[in-house]
Amino acid sequence: MDQQKTKHRRQLRRRRHVRSHVIGTAERPRLTVFRSSKHIYVQLIDDMTGVTLAAASSKTKDVASGLPYGGNIKGSVVVGKKIAEVALAKGITKVAFDRGHYRYHGRIKALADAAREGGLKF
Repeated sequence: MDQQKTKHRRQLRRRRHVRSHVIGTAERPRLTVFRSSKHIYVQLIDDMTGVTLAAASSKTKDVASGLPYGGNIKGSVVVGKKIAEVALAKGITKVAFDRGHYRYHGRIKALADAAREGGLKF
């Protein structure tokens, strides 16, 4: 089988295993992370209604203006602080962290730590 297909299937399997334990509600939405090679994206999702409550990424204009590059740890820290700021403005203080199929390491860990510093409770 093609190696890329095998890799993608392993990623999907890991993602399903993580997401089977993490459920977002209106009081405690799911903080989900997507990491690409050049950017990082974060959303707060209420799984009960299927609605995205807030989002931030390294591509949004207010975040990208202060960043030369969004695909590193510095970019993740800025996005983590931004999502915490947006969530607190909407009255959200507790979240369930969903790392997807990524390891809790590097950019993912930096984003989570920055969101905690910003006032979110995991």
